[in-house]
Amino acid sequence: MQPNPSARARWLTLLLPAVGLALLVLGCGPEDEVPATQPGGVGTGDVTVDVVADDLFYESDVVTVTAGANLTINLTNVGALQHDLRLDDAVTTAIVDPGGSDTLVVGTIDEPVTLFCSIEGHREAGMELQVEVADFEADNTERVVAQDGDGHGGGSSGEPGAVIDFNAVPGENWQPFDPTLEPAPGGTEHELTIVAAETVLEVAPGVTQEMWTFNGTYPGPILRGKIGDIFTITLRNEGRLGHSIDFHASKVAWDDEMRTLQPGEELVYQFEAEYSGIFMYHCGTAPTLHHIGNGMFGAVIIDPPDLPPVDHEFVIVQSEIYTGPEGEAGDFDKMTRDAWDAIVFNGYVNQYLHAPIRVEVDERVRVWVIDNGPSENSSFHIVGTIFDTSYKEGAYLLQPDETRGGSQALDLQPAQGGFVEFTFAEAGLYPMVTHKFSNVGKGALGLFQAGEVPDRENDGVVSVSAG
Repeated sequence: MQPNPSARARWLTLLLPAVGLALLVLGCGPEDEVPATQPGGVGTGDVTVDVVADDLFYESDVVTVTAGANLTINLTNVGALQHDLRLDDAVTTAIVDPGGSDTLVVGTIDEPVTLFCSIEGHREAGMELQVEVADFEADNTERVVAQDGDGHGGGSSGEPGAVIDFNAVPGENWQPFDPTLEPAPGGTEHELTIVAAETVLEVAPGVTQEMWTFNGTYPGPILRGKIGDIFTITLRNEGRLGHSIDFHASKVAWDDEMRTLQPGEELVYQFEAEYSGIFMYHCGTAPTLHHIGNGMFGAVIIDPPDLPPVDHEFVIVQSEIYTGPEGEAGDFDKMTRDAWDAIVFNGYVNQYLHAPIRVEVDERVRVWVIDNGPSENSSFHIVGTIFDTSYKEGAYLLQPDETRGGSQALDLQPAQGGFVEFTFAEAGLYPMVTHKFSNVGKGALGLFQAGEVPDRENDGVVSVSAG
């Protein structure tokens, strides 16, 4: 049986978070599909309007009244996310859970106003309701657009974003993200509790942002196993926003394990690792771009069969930072425009420039790399060596043989990953970059240290031992 049009529209709406909200970001969202009407036509006197909130849109996005009308709105939430409807801090509904409703007394309308959903990222994704006044002369009175007074706009409220000084040095108590990758644990079953929450973290020297995190880190935990292993993940939402989790290493129903959890809820997400590679996982709650852009991601590594031992293994997660005001969430508007402020390895600007990754000359090194984006590509390169092994998206591109082939970069689009293997022939420092060089000066720079090098303590550089 074919679904009816409304059912098809409902499923399209539900699928938008999983495909990155492309329609909404491009400005061709539900407001272009749902007639912009006010039930009963133009309202006069006391006017009561029913407004339905779905996932990132109001089903009718324009209400028209005559000047002097007293407007009341009954809001019903039929979506999977929490929503509200707000004019300002004093004129707002409560946060309405899925399936719930609330009433907003807007009051007397003399000129056009804009109401909106104040949940982080929802207004920026298109959740606005225009209240129009019939026969209103726009050239006599400026249109009033309500501003979110308590910062619920997710960093797009017009406040300037935090400024990153790419020459600054971290404080003495700063600890780098340990890039060392441990071998896959013994056993075939892996159980882990992952807590979703909003956490203020330092992302560059002297710069903090509210990152949306798994287990309080950016990036989140790195998981590892082998083909056939079972992963049982308990996701618990201890934040103030709705969150979810999507493991690219899994084959499970999207509408079940990947569903959005409201604060205080939890679910068990279980999957069998059927394929090898390095896979992204991330929050898939709408707008997905906002959650990934605020750092809500990690990686799962599933070893290829017969993966040979090496002296050291590391993991590098490339991502972007879109600064909001100091200590606040990233700017969603910047995310929609690909206007990143920094490109980083493992969540911190120039992290391994300040804390070089230490190995020894001629030791064999494997570096797993994943581009978690959300939007920029990567060309992973280490200056001064050649990769003799390259593995990308589940397949070897290059392995040592009599042809003596060499690779200079691992090219990755967002949500792609792989690994490279190499050695360092001489003692010294070896820069690690993305070879898209416009991003090197934006934070995507680190160092490997092979053997002993002159003391650079006065330059603010410390070493991270590979163990």
